[in-house]
Amino acid sequence: MKHPIFKGSCVALVTPFTDDGVNYEKLEELIEWQIEQGTDAILICGTTGEASTMPDPEHKAVIRFAVEKIKGRVHVMAGAGSNDTKHAVELSKFAQSAGADSILSVTPYYNKTTQEGLYQHFKAIADAVTIPVVLYNVPSRTNLNICPDTLKRLSEIENITAVKECNLAQVARTIQICGDNMTIYSGEDGNVVPLMALGGYGVISVMANIIPADTHKMAAAFLEGDLETSRQIQIKTVNLVDALFCEVNPIPVKAAMNLMGMNVGKCRMPLVDISAKGLETVRNALAEYGLI
Repeated sequence: MKHPIFKGSCVALVTPFTDDGVNYEKLEELIEWQIEQGTDAILICGTTGEASTMPDPEHKAVIRFAVEKIKGRVHVMAGAGSNDTKHAVELSKFAQSAGADSILSVTPYYNKTTQEGLYQHFKAIADAVTIPVVLYNVPSRTNLNICPDTLKRLSEIENITAVKECNLAQVARTIQICGDNMTIYSGEDGNVVPLMALGGYGVISVMANIIPADTHKMAAAFLEGDLETSRQIQIKTVNLVDALFCEVNPIPVKAAMNLMGMNVGKCRMPLVDISAKGLETVRNALAEYGLI
């Protein structure tokens, strides 16, 4: 039996950029606010953090900075995935050396592999580190799904402990065959309660960037048996979640944070500014939720 590395809400934190680098002062502000609001874990340099546009020195510097500022107050998960196994191993080893509590490793993209290739890819990463490895299954971005039978094989590797799952349709099967050897977290803000009803332990969340307290409360309430509170929060967030994904993530969430006065800057190319229509959608959802 493997124990969950965290229970509740892990924010997939945005990276605030300037024109020529990372706004570390703002990043520290965001980290402190997340901890004050009750976030259970922080994912740094994930998809929402735009890690794919960060050169390795910058990527590593941001991981090191986050670990140093968080100082063990909450769980730190570091994005360390790549479609190049050797590169993923290197990033994973660095994350461990920098003090990250776990790593998040996405399925290879573009040069997508077979199920056997997935197994060997993640096994190589897990063999290179001793900290927990969280798999990231997001077929909508990678066009590659980690099938439940492959998750079962991977769950037999000691430090592969969890999956950030965006394919709700296979969660029941995965839990049936993996049991307590694979913790499942929702990778979709709109499916937190349904996934937890099947046995999940929380969410790795985009919306937690703007409603960290409610995201934590939704997951915590479910885990405490207060299903009605959890259900009501999930329903309350429907329009907000739709708005946060009206364009490619993290374009809308950064726009939302800027509208809320957080001044996190723009996304990096090839992600562009939100459209006028998208901005109006985000603004209306924030107003409806009482955030502006």
